[in-house]
Amino acid sequence: MKEKIRQKCNGYLVAGILIAGVILAWIIIGHFYTPYDPTKMSRAKLQGPSAAHLFGTDKFGRDIFSRVMQGSGTTLMISLATILIGSGFGTLIGAVTGYFGGIVDEILMRLNDALTAFPSILLALVIISILGPGKYNVIVALGIVFIPSYARVMRTAFASQREINYITSARLMGASSFRILFVHMLPNTFRVLLPALTIGFNNAVLAEASMSFLGIGVMPPDVSMGYMLSEAQGMFRSAPWYAISVGSIIALLVFGVSLIGEGLQHLEKEKGVA
Repeated sequence: MKEKIRQKCNGYLVAGILIAGVILAWIIIGHFYTPYDPTKMSRAKLQGPSAAHLFGTDKFGRDIFSRVMQGSGTTLMISLATILIGSGFGTLIGAVTGYFGGIVDEILMRLNDALTAFPSILLALVIISILGPGKYNVIVALGIVFIPSYARVMRTAFASQREINYITSARLMGASSFRILFVHMLPNTFRVLLPALTIGFNNAVLAEASMSFLGIGVMPPDVSMGYMLSEAQGMFRSAPWYAISVGSIIALLVFGVSLIGEGLQHLEKEKGVA
């Protein structure tokens, strides 16, 4: 049983790291070099995939491969910043509520419930309508939307650690609450946080794509995967390769990170079996 779980874990992790690693390397290269200027227009309009233009060109003659390299970097940056904000504040709220409980728990969790009462995308739309479109405002909006889910997950993780012997011992030895929370308890909650981060990353990628697709996310001259999908919608008949190439990269990135998350969950199962 243990060997079977280990083999599954290794398979998921290796496949996920390979897929996500290749796309990440491609994004990093695109930050420094692209075959063509992603914003430069030319006469080579609506050309299909070829040796000169691997993903073809759009209606303005721009190289889609170069635009995808640049746009995927923007999407990655937004997604990483989003989960950093969401998990950072969510972990802080979860730590305080899970450890102290009482009135602190009641107040913060009721605020948390108030945020989760609204559909996530609707809450993000409200925040964007106040702040205005743009990649940095998208990061703020999605980061706020992601806080409640991380807060609830981490509250449960910290609450389960609160009465364990090593925490009781640390408290009796005079350790401060800050030290107990972030030196003793936090490292032991990473096993809960890591799979949640992979799920959150995928949700952030799809949320950014949805908002930019609707025209309320990333705006020109910036370009993202969602913005390109919005562009591709208007030329699906004349240039179907645009939507297919952009959609494929999004799907591969999400699939790769999902495999990593699945591998981490199997790793936890293996520890449980052991």
